[in-house]
Amino acid sequence: MKKGAVKIAMYLNYFVFAILLNSVGIVILKSQANYGVDELQASILEAFKDLPIAIVSFLVASFLPRIGYKKAMLIGLGLVAVACLSMYFGNSFNAAKILFATVGVSFALIKVSVYSLIGTVTESQQEHNSLMSSIEGVFMIGIALAYFLFPAFNSDSNPDSWLNVYWLLAGLTLVSFSFLFFTPFEESKEIAGVNLVDDFAQMFALFAKLLTIVFVISAFLFVMIEQGIMSWLPTFNSKVLHLPENISIMMASILAISLAVGRILAGIITKKINWIWVLSFCIILAMLVVVFVLPKTVGLQVQEINTLTDIPLIGFAFPLVGLFIAPIYPLLNSVVLSALPKKLHSAMTGLIVVFSALGGTLGSRIIGYLFKNEGPENAFYYTLIPMALLLVSFFILKKLTTKNEVTS
Repeated sequence: MKKGAVKIAMYLNYFVFAILLNSVGIVILKSQANYGVDELQASILEAFKDLPIAIVSFLVASFLPRIGYKKAMLIGLGLVAVACLSMYFGNSFNAAKILFATVGVSFALIKVSVYSLIGTVTESQQEHNSLMSSIEGVFMIGIALAYFLFPAFNSDSNPDSWLNVYWLLAGLTLVSFSFLFFTPFEESKEIAGVNLVDDFAQMFALFAKLLTIVFVISAFLFVMIEQGIMSWLPTFNSKVLHLPENISIMMASILAISLAVGRILAGIITKKINWIWVLSFCIILAMLVVVFVLPKTVGLQVQEINTLTDIPLIGFAFPLVGLFIAPIYPLLNSVVLSALPKKLHSAMTGLIVVFSALGGTLGSRIIGYLFKNEGPENAFYYTLIPMALLLVSFFILKKLTTKNEVTS
């Protein structure tokens, strides 16, 4: 197995799916304009995306090694290529539902496979940390690109011109499919259980481990923070900074870019510095941004704004919190997976994806509740609570992984 080629295949897969997953907000807007649905009806697309990710991850993670990671990823990529073309020719709200349901199912296969494969192409925890961080960094680059890619296909004279983006996305998916197809794989022969029932039993047995419990709580808390900020930053920009709607949405790309840069830098730094010090330093800096930068944005006197260059510099400061929260998710995942025998990586990845989906959903709901009841200028202060809890969890995880509590 050529490890370099396998790594490139993982990067390509994550990049393509980042664009597709992050496009749901854009398609929600397009659905209201083109398909005659209201906000409530359009919002169902989020569920069509997220629920399949959680459900399929839970159902297939434990026995995916039996299918084979390469085969699973090829199935996911093939399904998405067909779904992209179906969206172009279907051009309807039902086609959009099918698209995101397919993207959700396929991403579950991709994420479980990629996370499990990282352990087979790295030799140490430092390598594992670095690759995990850089893959998640590439994912954030794809998310940032989506904010600019879809608008590039818009046309005032043709309301359906935006659908042409799906030809490009189908092409990118097929490129990734082809590269993966011709990449030689030597997959691990280790399988968690003796049969499918035992595979599930092994996954449930992970819940008995204190390390697993602390970890899934930590992952849940982080995704609650990240998705809460990412989902509601455009609303914050609009209601607190009083930016025009289109500028508010474009500003969200700054958060995605800062997350990408933070994760790529973390992949380099963790080769030299132990993960516990990197994460502790980052979460403390993130808390300082909330405490000292956020108040300066409230009550800011903003003149007429037509472009990004008209925004006061302080308006760009809070999205930079992404730089400091960026390393947390990939490094936590890497640390825990490195502490497990490789045969359990797939099962643990299933738990990661399920609790990440729950954390993202709940985080967005909580921040939405706070925006409504505490005011948009105060809502983000409450992220200090899960940040403080995360700081404590880092040291608990460090102690548990140092003791090698999880055994094969």
